[in-house]
Amino acid sequence: MSDQNFSPGGFPLTRNSAIVALKQGDPEQRKIALARVIEIYRPAVYKYLRLHWHKDADAAADLTQSFFLLALEKEFLADFDPAKARFRTFLRLCLDRFVGKEHQSASRIKRGGDVQHLSTDFDFIERDLVTPRNAQNLSPEELFEQEWIRNLLSTAVTCLKEIYENSGKSTQFKLFECYDLQSLDSNDKTSYQELAIQYKISVETVTNYLAAARRDFRRIVLEQIREMTANDEEYREEVRSILGVDL
Repeated sequence: MSDQNFSPGGFPLTRNSAIVALKQGDPEQRKIALARVIEIYRPAVYKYLRLHWHKDADAAADLTQSFFLLALEKEFLADFDPAKARFRTFLRLCLDRFVGKEHQSASRIKRGGDVQHLSTDFDFIERDLVTPRNAQNLSPEELFEQEWIRNLLSTAVTCLKEIYENSGKSTQFKLFECYDLQSLDSNDKTSYQELAIQYKISVETVTNYLAAARRDFRRIVLEQIREMTANDEEYREEVRSILGVDL
């Protein structure tokens, strides 16, 4: 999990929008904000290059590195205007233009060259790559959105796991993982009674633990969405898109 301040309860303190911080006058704040944007968007960019642009693993890794290094150098993501589009739409369009120019140029940064590289486990991202059954029928916007949401939720799960393990709530997380996460890929959903027997606790405790974990997970997701949006309107739109609720 990325470096951040925590409340006494172990949860990240409410963070300001990294998107707004991209436009701040303090160079250090802009650098921190951009690093956070890269952390959240890097897997989606890589997967988008693999699935939409049909790049092989090495080419997708090269282009992902090059795109974000250029963003660090030129700070072009600060040109985002929330009145015109969502930030993720703006970033995707910047990426599409970048790839288009790279097709016309032989100046792409090569891996292993004398150039600073971003620290990234592309092998891990590649292992997590899931080709949607209807990928060919998805628009570029839909494909990028799908991968971005997958990564945002995955990051939230990782954050919740770390917080719970550090606060002695490993059982609570295991219940959440078993019932709410693993059951998504299975037709045989584990019952509360089965979980109670497995973990030697009451059904009531299972119910309470899962309710608390869901609240905490939702809180983390909302914090991440807040951080990746520029204003309240965009925030509410993204929450509606990702969680299907109106705030």
